[in-house]
Amino acid sequence: MEQRVLLVVAVKQYTGGMEQLTKIGPYEVSAVVATRFRLDGGAMFGSVPKTLWERRSAPDAQNRIRLACRVLILRSAERTILVDVGCGTKWSPKEEEIYQFEWSEPKELHERVHGVTDVIITHMHFDHGGGVSYRAQDGSLAPSFPDATHYLQAANYEVAKHPGPRERATYLADNVQPLAETKLVLTHSGQEVLPGITVVESNGHTRGLQWVLIQDAHRTLALPSELIPTTHHISLPYVMGYDLHAEQTLIDKEDFIQKALAGNWTVFFGHDPEIAAATLATDAQGRYCVGSEVAIPPHS
Repeated sequence: MEQRVLLVVAVKQYTGGMEQLTKIGPYEVSAVVATRFRLDGGAMFGSVPKTLWERRSAPDAQNRIRLACRVLILRSAERTILVDVGCGTKWSPKEEEIYQFEWSEPKELHERVHGVTDVIITHMHFDHGGGVSYRAQDGSLAPSFPDATHYLQAANYEVAKHPGPRERATYLADNVQPLAETKLVLTHSGQEVLPGITVVESNGHTRGLQWVLIQDAHRTLALPSELIPTTHHISLPYVMGYDLHAEQTLIDKEDFIQKALAGNWTVFFGHDPEIAAATLATDAQGRYCVGSEVAIPPHS
């Protein structure tokens, strides 16, 4: 028992009673909100009635709810790794009005995070892969991280290049085409893409989404991407209307949650406007919910 307590203390720090995750394996952990934006609340919560979901996430007059594009940053002696890159800035004034983008300064992610060696992209929907490129002063497209290795599921790369009618508005050529100018590694499910970092395929939200596991001997940090985009989506019925195969999302989501509960994983929420990470739990009625919030240090 004494040895176990010492191990836990070695990987936990506390700030004001909240656990703070600062390191896992060789990686220093931080996060940055690349963009804040809004999407339709009905689409975000699918078949759940508005009378229920608006209690969790208040919509504006256009029925849009506020979301974050939160990027995980992992730094070791040799690497600086990003998981997802947000919406980017390549938007027209009309699109900026529709999505209500909010950027910090500097707007470009590559101007905020330097020395990036690796970019893991969960999937190439615009709110996860949009920051892979930017427009240079002459108007041309340029990779945001030209020296970095990019990791994307092979299946997702194919659908991103040839999207169907439901996804044409989110798989944008200005995001997908610049990948060909980078060192692109096409991944498969269960692959350890970097030391201690594994990707797992899920085909409910879109074909070839990969969620991410970062593990050491003592703990696991998991990024479910659109399996659980916000803490409000932990509840099983809360599946997005954007998902191509809601039933598959439910299967994969419950499998993820069961593993997260059994392993006491820290779960990173890419779109939650307030909570960056938390453990999961069940409430008195046996429903899945947030356990304890875990603070992720902001990128500096």
